[in-house]
Amino acid sequence: MAEFDPRRFSFRIAPRVAAGGGALIALFVAWKFTDTTSAPSEPPLAPEAVAALQHAAFTQAKAQPGYARAENVPVKVLRGETLEEAVQRAGVAPEEARMAVAMLGQAMDTVHIKAGMAFDAAVAKPRAERGPARLIGLSMRTGPATAVTLSRTFDGALRLRALEEEVSQETTVADGEIHGSLYESAAKLGATPDIVAKVSKLFSHKIDFERDIKAGDEFKLVFDRKVTESGRTIETGELEYAEIRGVKFYRFERGDGDVEYFDENGKNIRGFLLRTPVDGARMTSNFGMRRHPVLGYARAHQGVDFGAGTGTPILAAGDGVVVKASRWGGYGNWLQIRHSGGWDTGYAHLSRYAKGVRPGTRVRQGQVVGYVGTTGLSTGPHLHYEVWLKGRRVNPVGAKVPQGTVLTGAELARFRAQKARIERLLETGGQSPVRSYASLDAARGR
Repeated sequence: MAEFDPRRFSFRIAPRVAAGGGALIALFVAWKFTDTTSAPSEPPLAPEAVAALQHAAFTQAKAQPGYARAENVPVKVLRGETLEEAVQRAGVAPEEARMAVAMLGQAMDTVHIKAGMAFDAAVAKPRAERGPARLIGLSMRTGPATAVTLSRTFDGALRLRALEEEVSQETTVADGEIHGSLYESAAKLGATPDIVAKVSKLFSHKIDFERDIKAGDEFKLVFDRKVTESGRTIETGELEYAEIRGVKFYRFERGDGDVEYFDENGKNIRGFLLRTPVDGARMTSNFGMRRHPVLGYARAHQGVDFGAGTGTPILAAGDGVVVKASRWGGYGNWLQIRHSGGWDTGYAHLSRYAKGVRPGTRVRQGQVVGYVGTTGLSTGPHLHYEVWLKGRRVNPVGAKVPQGTVLTGAELARFRAQKARIERLLETGGQSPVRSYASLDAARGR
């Protein structure tokens, strides 16, 4: 018997192949078989379309003699469980599970399986309602653009197929509304957590995501990504553009190689200091006189407090140099950063400092410099944040800090050209990351 090679496939199928096997193969029509046979190109199926085809294949497959119609059984490998044990949980006999895993082993590593790995099994229950179900087919994604399937022919044999999608690079326009969270809404349009993190950092000094964002607020993102034929994002590159509630940021590489983001007029969108040096934190105490929660008497509160859990990352409010990183009385673990123009920022009650942060260290705005804690005179984990101007504390909320730089001359001309390219992408919709199953059917005239 010829050795199985997952890179090549035979399309000779016995004349009496059951419809179940054929349907299982059909569920991956969006995938490109690694075979030299050419076929007319069709628009790729979106993930929703693949899921719909899979469901149809598993539920419409003809039953094996003595068995009812096959049903789809989604399975996830549990912690400490083998792949064979997981297949058995679908309801099939141990020997069938063993045979299926042995066949899968020809195309993938079936030993070092991680908990949470998911697959779909098509199983048919016996009509006599006794005995184990029979495995009609199985499909499993083995990578961002690869999958394997097992399908049973009429004569009872299992056939293995390895499938692979082509991966292409593109610049994607994600245009939608926020419902739930920005992460959930952007993920539906192909954005990854890394892209959403970049967006959150960009808007951190302009928008309070806790209070300012409302359901239905519009957002637009333009980013580079690697995407499979079925529309699955497997890697993202640069965030070229971001817009939330009409506020627009454009990525631009300056002459010295530094990459920054500017508004539509070529003004650096980075404020001199971040509005909130802790992502997603809420302000719990304002600047001014108050009753001290530990000492019990009224005294000036010379900063603002942000409530956050122990270990929450603290960000440098602006570019600068660390001048202090040590214990300081009731402030506990204290960090002070000196910025240009006589401005300093201070961070108190830290649980610990970020790696490499010490006096003399140069930091960039948005860089993690420490972690929230409750050291010193503190009733619970929070960040006490101060802003100093020429040695005197000022209210961080009302402080009139310097504005960002503005592009001029040749740099402004290059920026305008880059901006025009982004605007053309926004007008045309770029390359849409997701197409609905219904729109795909309409495009094919179904």
